[in-house]
Amino acid sequence: MFNKQIDSFFDYLTYEKKYSVHTITSYKNDISQFLRFINPNAESFALTEFNYQQIRSWVASLIKDKIAPRSVNRKLSSLKSLFKYLQRQQVISINPMAKISGPKTPKRLPVFIDEHQMEDLFAKVTFEDGFNGMRDRLILDLFYQTGIRRTELTHLKELDVDLFNSTIKVLGKRNKERIIPISLALKRNLESYLQVKQEQNLSNPMLLISEKGHALSDQAVYSTVKKYLSQITTIQKKSPHVLRHTFATHLLNNGADINAVKDLLGHANLSATQVYTHNTIEKLKKSYKQAHPRGD
Repeated sequence: MFNKQIDSFFDYLTYEKKYSVHTITSYKNDISQFLRFINPNAESFALTEFNYQQIRSWVASLIKDKIAPRSVNRKLSSLKSLFKYLQRQQVISINPMAKISGPKTPKRLPVFIDEHQMEDLFAKVTFEDGFNGMRDRLILDLFYQTGIRRTELTHLKELDVDLFNSTIKVLGKRNKERIIPISLALKRNLESYLQVKQEQNLSNPMLLISEKGHALSDQAVYSTVKKYLSQITTIQKKSPHVLRHTFATHLLNNGADINAVKDLLGHANLSATQVYTHNTIEKLKKSYKQAHPRGD
């Protein structure tokens, strides 16, 4: 399906941009879908022949098939990256994406869990006895107290935990490292977990493992989080990323500097962090309406 120039683009994403396997797979799927739309039977493509009318027709077909605007825009983002790369490599002289704009998407605020519900999670929810229960509690504690992503958590090694300095080292997107401070409570939980792990001769260097000593998969972590969040909240989405949203929102609600939150989350741009301030503003509006004599 792909030619040398497009294969080169994927090599660029893999080795220079350091994109994850999941992201590159999404790019490949999006670009393959576009190429099949333009010519379902073609085995090769002349990249210089693509034009913005073809892309607009593809967008129209996606919308007609009731593909969500957010998904359409993601597909366009894949094409935009491809044609920008091809233009930079002088494979094409005119970028056909220059006249393309995607469908408008409704603003979607990050979903998060209330503070009192998070208190209930650690104070009232019963975790099973033994190693698995201790590990599950630590998983939730790490998500809530550090805001790390699921893949970042499953890739944590014991060596990434610095108990002396009360920090953990996280390898984020594009292999960018960041240091996150941990609280005294989280430090003690880590100490207890590591001690039990050692006592049970679980020598796997990964931090979070199964009772049999195997590294945890992303799906296993997702299932664990969903299991316990289901006991404290009725929100529809109960994922590790919700705990990341919760971490950021609670920090901002309690007066944290937005630039500090940006660094803790590992965001490249402040705009990615600013989405959490909308939740803070909504909380202020609610407090204003409840407390001010003429707030109604």
